Amino acid sequence: MSYEYLFFLMTKKNNIELVLKDGSVFSGFSFGADTGSAGEVVFNTGMVGYPESLTDPSYKGQILVLTYPLIGNYGVPAKDKDSQNILKYFESDKIQVKGLIISDYSREYSHWNAVKSLSDWLKEENIPGIYGIDTRALTKKLREKGTMSGKIVSENSDVEFYNPNKADLVKEVSINEPVIYASKNHNDDINNKKVVLVDCGAKNNIINCLLKRNVTVMRVPYDYDFFDHGFDGIVISNGPGDPKMNVKTIENIGKAIEMKIPIFGICLGNQILALAAGGDTYKLKYGHRSQNQPCLIKGTKRCFITTQNHGFAVDMKKMPNDWDEWFVNVNDGTNEGIKHKTKPFMSVQFHPEAMPGPVDTEFLFDEFIKKLNIKNHYEN
Repeated sequence: MSYEYLFFLMTKKNNIELVLKDGSVFSGFSFGADTGSAGEVVFNTGMVGYPESLTDPSYKGQILVLTYPLIGNYGVPAKDKDSQNILKYFESDKIQVKGLIISDYSREYSHWNAVKSLSDWLKEENIPGIYGIDTRALTKKLREKGTMSGKIVSENSDVEFYNPNKADLVKEVSINEPVIYASKNHNDDINNKKVVLVDCGAKNNIINCLLKRNVTVMRVPYDYDFFDHGFDGIVISNGPGDPKMNVKTIENIGKAIEMKIPIFGICLGNQILALAAGGDTYKLKYGHRSQNQPCLIKGTKRCFITTQNHGFAVDMKKMPNDWDEWFVNVNDGTNEGIKHKTKPFMSVQFHPEAMPGPVDTEFLFDEFIKKLNIKNHYEN
């Protein structure tokens, strides 16, 4: 054991608390920024992938509890970018969570591309963290009572409770102006396809998965009127909060449905597509957040292990008759995807782009690309 680590153990203070709206208090040790924060407390049962999860815009407004007992042991990678100026190891350009709750923090880290500790990263982005909490007891409470508002309180800082589901979170995580990501064959007018990515908080790997399939991606703000541009299909991204808050997005997708433009929704995109089609959504008791959620293709025995991060679901009982349930969650029977019976519209509640988690369902991007050939290139 190093002298630095011994000094750390001797000087650490039990000076920070997680306070839930029901009055429950969980005391622990501070790592990360010494500041207060408030949000919806949710849990994730994944074993790895904290750099990707913490930068997932779907976590905007939430305090994240990681149930895996040891976090931080492989550090944090550098912010390297690829040829498209997309970060390689993160799903957005900053930490999106309001706070991080873990059982045991690994101060000493080791990994080939790590450049800093998890604590240092949190400090840089002014995000508080707590370790030393009984995350099993906390998770059981959230499962029994449902997700609830909470706040991180330190000796130097206190804040008010905050319900992110009443905020326009998608506006906070979406881009402000359209961005074009050109495919490798963007000069080939015969073969190249162009896809509009409606950015409701899009993860970087959604863009990568589309570019790998040689389509040009036009990423647009969540409320952008993209019908003045030529394109072949639409992808509705993941994102945070209550899907019904995104009135303009739902309106645009409803128009695209009427025009029979191929559509692929992911996570929040599944809910927005359902709402645009005339369906309904509801809030889950504690949501699905992990990399081990089993999803069955409806009417078959084919099951996939998927990455998920959502707190709302589609109500299949209120979907129009010309829509089928595509995937179902094996654990609780909730909807995990829909598709139209005759037209090129499809969506899934899980994340086929993974990051983190299994890539077993990335083939769904191929299924969407095939649908781009169903309708001729859309022009205004």
